[in-house]
Amino acid sequence: MQATHSSRPLVGVIACCREVEGHPAQIVTDKFLQALYHYDVTPVILPVLAADMLTPDQRAEQAIALLGSLDGLMLTGSYTNVAPNRYGAERAPENTRDDARRDEAALCWVHEALRQALPLFGICRGFQEMNVALGGTLHQAVQTLPGMLDHREPPADDMAGHYAPSHTVKIRANGALAALYRGEHVEVNSLHQQGIDQLASGLEAEAWAPDGLVEAVSVRGAAAFALAVQWHPEWRPKEHPFYDALFQGFATACRQHRTQRAAQLAAG
Repeated sequence: MQATHSSRPLVGVIACCREVEGHPAQIVTDKFLQALYHYDVTPVILPVLAADMLTPDQRAEQAIALLGSLDGLMLTGSYTNVAPNRYGAERAPENTRDDARRDEAALCWVHEALRQALPLFGICRGFQEMNVALGGTLHQAVQTLPGMLDHREPPADDMAGHYAPSHTVKIRANGALAALYRGEHVEVNSLHQQGIDQLASGLEAEAWAPDGLVEAVSVRGAAAFALAVQWHPEWRPKEHPFYDALFQGFATACRQHRTQRAAQLAAG
């Protein structure tokens, strides 16, 4: 039986800055919202404010209040990349699309979500944001590196072709990912150019592509679900047992958080 709307956990979904019909806008691609809703979770789009609108202290206060009203946080994929100056690198010529406002918010929210033990799920850009927020670095164009696969989306005539399985990943035995899905190898899609170079010290690698690129991570010692993947499990997750397991795990953690938050509110 599906949860009622009033009992569903509230999950914040970070927005991206775009231009829509000539106007600055903040948007979330619909597939992320639809995926969450199918797992009895209510998604809430979280705007990312310009740096000149908030001082660092105000941004920290906003994060505390904003995330404190939620039961989970999703950092989505995006066509933009984390700016290389965020991890001390020079810009590669292949790296052409930024979203400075999203960078500012995401790198702050990761730390606050972990502090609050808020379930945290990163996908593609969100996976990279978690690594950078915790001190890691990124490859800006994996396809240019010797011996590495081209992880960019395959040519296709439709969206289903773009999101079709592209390569396998090897899952770390007895890890956080293995706790959600039984299996040593599984096929995933691949639609990214950037990838992890130096893994943040606070992260544990959970899965690898055939070329050795880290494809999933968990936050070491996290008090709640804190997992990120490089692929896109939000694409028709009910049709893919592995993707389904990821969303089931995140949704379960969000429901547990909602129960705990309700008990704390009731206790005064």
